[in-house]
Amino acid sequence: MDLIKSLKIAASGLRVQGGRMRVISENIANSNSTAQTADGKPYQRKLPTFTQIFDREIGAHLVKSGPIKFDKADFGSRFDPGHPAANDDGYVKTPNVNTLIEGMDMREAQRSYEANLNVISATRRMLARTLDILRA
Repeated sequence: MDLIKSLKIAASGLRVQGGRMRVISENIANSNSTAQTADGKPYQRKLPTFTQIFDREIGAHLVKSGPIKFDKADFGSRFDPGHPAANDDGYVKTPNVNTLIEGMDMREAQRSYEANLNVISATRRMLARTLDILRA
């Protein structure tokens, strides 16, 4: 039944958007962390990836979380000569996380999650109405 397919497809969307939110929250939580030593690397921003898979059972393409990639953007730096991770010039490497971008990504993930949730809600209502008609 196509309504069951819709539920499974939307559920796959919920799963990946939930995973995307987890990665975004990790990036935000570590946005101010630094390395322990001057030659160490600070937290590197993670990027979730997605891939499509064909589910032969339902005959439809689902979305699946792919491998987590690392952002190759340069690290930032700030002048803090007293910091234990400061280099000889007094600069500390900072993560390549921009909280403004993370906030926008979070909003997009939230909207996608809500859209998939709306599909599930609408499909459930349609199934319930179909059952009501069949009972009458």
